[in-house]
Amino acid sequence: MRLYTVCLFSLFLVTCKSVRVEQSRAVTMWELKPSLKYDALCLFNALSGDPFYLHYYQAEYDHFHPLFSPEEQAAFFQVKRVIKDKGHGIVSATLTLYYSAVEDETLLDMIRTAHDPSQMKAALQGTQYWLPEAWSNFEEAAPAVETALRALERVGFEQYWRETAKARIEKRIAELSPDLPKYDVVPAIEKYLGFPMQSHTFTIYMLAFSEPHDIRINGLRFLTHISYPFNIVLHSAIHEAMHPPWSREDAAVRRSIEILGRDRLILDKVAHHDPSFGYNSPSGLIEEDSVQALEQIVSEDFGAGRWARWYWFQQDGGIHVLAPAAYVFYKQSLRNHPEPYSRWFVDAVEHGELRGDHLQATVRRYFFFLRGW
Repeated sequence: MRLYTVCLFSLFLVTCKSVRVEQSRAVTMWELKPSLKYDALCLFNALSGDPFYLHYYQAEYDHFHPLFSPEEQAAFFQVKRVIKDKGHGIVSATLTLYYSAVEDETLLDMIRTAHDPSQMKAALQGTQYWLPEAWSNFEEAAPAVETALRALERVGFEQYWRETAKARIEKRIAELSPDLPKYDVVPAIEKYLGFPMQSHTFTIYMLAFSEPHDIRINGLRFLTHISYPFNIVLHSAIHEAMHPPWSREDAAVRRSIEILGRDRLILDKVAHHDPSFGYNSPSGLIEEDSVQALEQIVSEDFGAGRWARWYWFQQDGGIHVLAPAAYVFYKQSLRNHPEPYSRWFVDAVEHGELRGDHLQATVRRYFFFLRGW
């Protein structure tokens, strides 16, 4: 998106086998937190009246919408119109990513930033997420974001969150915290990426209003929902840590993405899917599917792999056709020639392994028993 999100709907996961590591030797640290800020921003999806999110948060919409003035109701809709309809992004992913660049924690802090986002802009310009065109889209939405945040402050969202969400979040944090330290995933991730991670501490914000997305924000931090089982949280952490799976300055990778982005199967999947899932550009889908393939490989290293064939068959309407091909061929290559994913990806695109008829045939074979091809 583009921002980088992953929708994790499938519960068809194998039982997660605990791989215990010596804690004195582990380099991966896990930190779980609640966040009023990110819950408020995620709830923008439903408060705009977007049917895609009312499926999850109709009760919250029914509670808040009558409390808003017509101007305030229009502000939530305007945020959706600019960021999703015009900018082809996901409202919650855009807002949480941008607000993760500043230290705001209260609605009043966030209102001040929306009114004058200059500090946010300066902070974002120093990150991998800076895109001038995406910032222009946010600037267009900022006045409506300010009005919407003022509406949430006026009707008592902070008290509502404390009374209805915070205890549930803290309970879920207590349930997840004992098992995550058993998974020292940083060394495995760095092995496949071929470069060191910016941090060894995973910060996971457990939210009440983020369904159906998991969202990567600035730093080694991501947002997930309290309803997700342990395996999904673990997979999400592994997944989000690997965005992007290459240097954005790598000219060979950029060229390979450009070539693969013209492939007819990739173009067809981007053109014919529900844009609410994200992945609304060929480059966004290529990065996402590369990370999904790596996520499966890393998870298998820890005995926590999912039933990938079914997962990719049904996830997000079946858009992730590149993921199984990358998974199959990169995993085969690793047996004989271990190398970072980015180097393998460039060669695979250049030699046609991930393009054209070869890609289509691989996808058909992979899903043959599920789709009847």
